Amino acid sequence: MKKLVFLVIILTAVASCNQQDNKTTKMNKGISQTMIDETIKSLVDKYGEQSAVPARKGITHASTLWRAEDGNEENFKQFCLDHFIADPAEKEIVFNKISKYFESLFGHFSQLSLELRENLDLDNGPLHNIDERFGAYSASAHFTDDFYANKIAFIIALNFPFYSLEEKNGLGKNWTDKDWAYARLGDVFVYRIPAVLQQKASEVTTSADIYISEYNIYMGKLIDNEGKQLFPEDMVLLSHWNLRDELKSNYANPENGLEKQKIIYEVMKRIIKQEIPEKVINSQEYTWDPYTNKSFKDGQEVSLSAEPDTRYQKILDNFHAMKEIDPYTPTLNTFIQRKFSGEMEIPQPEVERIFDEYLHSPVFKEMAQLVSKRLGRELKPFDIWYDGFKARASISAEKLDAITMKLYPDTKAFEDGMVPLLVKAGFTKEKATEIASYVTVDAARGSGHAWGAMMRSDKSHLRTRIGPDGMNYKGYNIAIHEFGHNVEQTISLHDVPYYTLSGVPNTGFTEALAFLFQARDLELLGIKNDDPKTEILKTLDICWHTFEIMGVSMVDMRMWKWMYDHPDATAIELKEETIRIATDVWNTYFAEPFGIKDEPILAVYSHMINSPLYLSNYSVGAMIEFQLGEYMKGKNFGREVERIWSQGRLTPQAWMQKAVGQDLSAKPLLEAAEKSLKNI
Repeated sequence: MKKLVFLVIILTAVASCNQQDNKTTKMNKGISQTMIDETIKSLVDKYGEQSAVPARKGITHASTLWRAEDGNEENFKQFCLDHFIADPAEKEIVFNKISKYFESLFGHFSQLSLELRENLDLDNGPLHNIDERFGAYSASAHFTDDFYANKIAFIIALNFPFYSLEEKNGLGKNWTDKDWAYARLGDVFVYRIPAVLQQKASEVTTSADIYISEYNIYMGKLIDNEGKQLFPEDMVLLSHWNLRDELKSNYANPENGLEKQKIIYEVMKRIIKQEIPEKVINSQEYTWDPYTNKSFKDGQEVSLSAEPDTRYQKILDNFHAMKEIDPYTPTLNTFIQRKFSGEMEIPQPEVERIFDEYLHSPVFKEMAQLVSKRLGRELKPFDIWYDGFKARASISAEKLDAITMKLYPDTKAFEDGMVPLLVKAGFTKEKATEIASYVTVDAARGSGHAWGAMMRSDKSHLRTRIGPDGMNYKGYNIAIHEFGHNVEQTISLHDVPYYTLSGVPNTGFTEALAFLFQARDLELLGIKNDDPKTEILKTLDICWHTFEIMGVSMVDMRMWKWMYDHPDATAIELKEETIRIATDVWNTYFAEPFGIKDEPILAVYSHMINSPLYLSNYSVGAMIEFQLGEYMKGKNFGREVERIWSQGRLTPQAWMQKAVGQDLSAKPLLEAAEKSLKNI
């Protein structure tokens, strides 16, 4: 998962304003239309008719941000007359100065967050509550408070006004890079929100992060309903990521792989239903049978209390923190709208429509029949993670572990190996060296992530789990995914034409490159697959994975809609409804292809707790990955990655058109999968 992009900093800025208590802050009604018209006329009289359009756009936007504490209407008019920039050359000079200042501010904010969260994110030993306090502190929480107070925010709003998504998609067809850069600067100051609410949101998300980062299951302490221990004594897996990946790896285990998969699924169901004994989480003190939910110590059964719905309380805490911000974002007045229309720049109904059409495709049932045939058995619910289309499916996990642990015994070895990896991927030695010089590798406390730099003098961070014996294959696979993020982060910061264009349209676009790298993990190890069906299998693998993650995303979206409809819900009520939603989504889309009803598995993803409404980015990323992958066939991968990800942060459709000459769509993937099914 990509932790930080320019858009996130912008949204943080947007969502962190007035220092007054939010209960006493009066919502602004704006400057009167009479004064707006009068101010526009005065500027046109001063600078000529050619200034009419930009003056109206800038004054109208700035007027929506002006508060009584900023001055009266006459003060507003005089401010506009004093600070409106009519000369294009002067405007460009001011833009370049602001860009430089913002790079320093956002870059150092990011550095501070990285350093304050170090003990939370890295494997630096046991956590103390002081770590959580510092990790939750947001150095940028009062950024926009200060910038409205010193009026810089109004200078930017007046001269670099905000453009809606519709305007960007329409006008953007004829915009230059500079026009796009000006518009992205206009995204910084859109709303005014009390800083106390932003700080509260930061504390809530940090608490959820810590909860998830320490949700480990000691697999050596699991026994099945016959008392058998199936996993190594020292195996510790983080929920849900490592549990899922261990389950996937056992498709290549003919001896007892299915037994291991079944017990992992029992663990997942206990977590979803919050029936898991609280004291077996992140602890090796007790032996646990997830089938019967009985716990033992020193061979004797002991009674342990279940986790007290903490999972769902964390989700509610996020909901309440985000809902308090709603009144201060009137044009996107729910977190759902801010996340999709604002951050993703694809409206939520449109995302849900795309997912619904995809999940209802007859291709799903055909693929399910193929998976069942390849497995030689009826499908189980956890076969949503069937991994048998990948080239590595025929290579044992033990063999892959031996290869990666020898290559990467520690973080330094992986860091030293980044240049060769990039050269194998098609980058020139010079470009590979440049990219690698901006990335550093850390041992993660959690599953791993990529933290992008926010200024060109800083480095991106790659975090992955590395055991005492080295980086096993799961860690390597995650590391390659996160390295893909780092490559995007570096190119989209250093190679874009303007700083305000740094980043990508939304996190789905960085996930796409991470997926493209991850799909090459064996190739980067020097393991080649000469099977002529490789491309067919790759298409089916992406298609199958996308069915799964779209189903999970549907649960995430519906859960948030339900919380908005039931704002006073308790954790118990949310748990019951989430399980009902997950079961309903399963029955709507998965029950017929799988031949199984009433399964809750789609509610297991930890993102629902620590990354609200993030999951849809993976589905969007899979669609982008496929379209880009198809386009890149026969082309140099490294060179195309440089070209495409250096476009900067356009809107999704504008970016896709410039990248591959097509709009973002799931149809190419479904059509290719249908063709692959005929040829397999």
